[in-house]
Amino acid sequence: MKPKDQNYSKSRRLKNQIKAVVTNPYNVIVLIAIVMLTYLIVLPLLDMISTSFTLAQKDARLAGGAAGDFTLYYWQRLLGSSLTKQMLLQPLLNSLLIGVCVSFFAIMIGSVLAWLMVRTDLPFKPFFSLAVIIPYMIPSWCKSQAWLTMFKTERIGGAPGFLMSMGINVPDWLAYGPVAIIAVLSLHYYAYAYLLVSAALNSINSELEEMGEIQGAGKATILRKITLPLVLPSMLSAIILTFSKAIGTFGTINYLGSPVSFRTLSSELYSNSKSQNTQTAFAMAILMICIASLSVFINQRLIGARKSYATIGGKGGRSTPIGLGGWKPIVTIILFIFFIVGIIMPVIILILESCMLKEGTYSLSNFTLYYWIGEGDPNIMEGVSGIFKNETFMMSLVNSLKLTLVNGVFGTIFGQMLGYICAKGRGKLHGKLVEQLVFIPYLIPSVAFGGIYLSMFSKPQTLFGVTLIPALYGTFALLTLTSVVKHLPFASRAGTSNMLQISGELEEAATIEGAGFFKRFVKIVFPLSKGGFISGFMLIFVSIMKELDLIILIMTPKTSTLPYLAFQYQNQNCPQASNCVAIVMFSIVFLVYALANIFGDADLAKSMAG
Repeated sequence: MKPKDQNYSKSRRLKNQIKAVVTNPYNVIVLIAIVMLTYLIVLPLLDMISTSFTLAQKDARLAGGAAGDFTLYYWQRLLGSSLTKQMLLQPLLNSLLIGVCVSFFAIMIGSVLAWLMVRTDLPFKPFFSLAVIIPYMIPSWCKSQAWLTMFKTERIGGAPGFLMSMGINVPDWLAYGPVAIIAVLSLHYYAYAYLLVSAALNSINSELEEMGEIQGAGKATILRKITLPLVLPSMLSAIILTFSKAIGTFGTINYLGSPVSFRTLSSELYSNSKSQNTQTAFAMAILMICIASLSVFINQRLIGARKSYATIGGKGGRSTPIGLGGWKPIVTIILFIFFIVGIIMPVIILILESCMLKEGTYSLSNFTLYYWIGEGDPNIMEGVSGIFKNETFMMSLVNSLKLTLVNGVFGTIFGQMLGYICAKGRGKLHGKLVEQLVFIPYLIPSVAFGGIYLSMFSKPQTLFGVTLIPALYGTFALLTLTSVVKHLPFASRAGTSNMLQISGELEEAATIEGAGFFKRFVKIVFPLSKGGFISGFMLIFVSIMKELDLIILIMTPKTSTLPYLAFQYQNQNCPQASNCVAIVMFSIVFLVYALANIFGDADLAKSMAG
């Protein structure tokens, strides 16, 4: 063959290879996903970093420069000035204290509950399996309201709480500050540990434990030598998830920390954002991202690449539950007490306070339904009607339902597609890239994430002079976009978990038979993943319905949601109305989840298993 013919052959072969790659629908989807994730996640992150080094107009004279100049002013002010201790060091120590303690208690509670539910012959499992998820449905700031109603002192909070009204002298450190915050957040975030660990336990082949029993190993030995090492990656992941969430939470800190000047990085970030100190707020956010990233790095070094559990010859789970023996009634009673004190009582307390005309007065004469159905009394709540007679509440209710439904649908679809990429591309470069990109929003504190999108989309997005996206400030679209992107890590995780349940051999067989990508997806992937769609939808629905930190900076009167309305009522010193809103919100979440669980076989644990 002549050299000219050889060159032509190579060129033709290269063109054919490029054509095969470009025309493959899967590759096109991967490319679109990477471009969108880069635009919606990487660019805002880079913009935040850039903003922290850009001099603002109001600081130009003080810093000795012009607006828009590159500057280290905000970093020097944060890291090396007389304000460093007040602005950074003390809030940082407080954040780390909360993060470490909450992670420890949450993983202990969640792991024990997961083992009891999945591996033992614990009675009343249908009841407990639903009850254990309830803390995930109740926002932590709602639990904070219940905590204050129970432990509040008149020395700090004005009206006394329930215990103090009964003549019990409650110390201030129990009502407010780090102890109260750690207790509330631990009772909230243990659900993460439970979901992850229970998913891991359900995925482990029970034959491993049964072989240990055949070899004569005791229950404690099997638990220590077999079960614990297998679920350790999930436990460590739960610690990281809880730690990142705890150090970035704002609502609970605002309720239980602000009255005693206990401040964390998240509360400082919010204060600076509200005061238009955007550059300082973003610098704080970057530090929080670095801390969260370091924890993830340590986690990956400890457990290696993220592991998934595959079961050969059937599903995981234990065919013969471990008998609790004489401990069964004791464990059952302890669990009932735990759920009554940690779950049922907070809800009862919120309902009780919502029916109190005057805070701190626990008598039948003080009982009222005004905050629910009142017509408007100038002597109560400045004449504002009860929530069911209140136009603002009805608008917030509609906005919340619209936001959760829209985000639930779009978030689930995007999450399933990203999960398909991550599952099919596991171990490959494009799969790892998508997985890493989609995890970034989790590392960014919610308050800061909302601030980034507010800054980025408050002006039109243009390309070569063409407006691609108009200014979104004050629109429902901004709320939707911010919520969808922020919750992509969980949506993608649910999608990955869903897609990993589908054997790749089915698609390979269909490919051999000549089925194209879309036909395989419609005929095989989608039918086998319908249950996962429902679980993924519920995961997003629950998360967004109770979301406060993310939207607090981008909220406007027209786009108000139930969490934001409850927050406003609390700040206006009207906890009764705030509790009414919280009860309605929790009722919606619980009802939707119960229906999805009964009729759609929704399972949040499976959604967290990816």
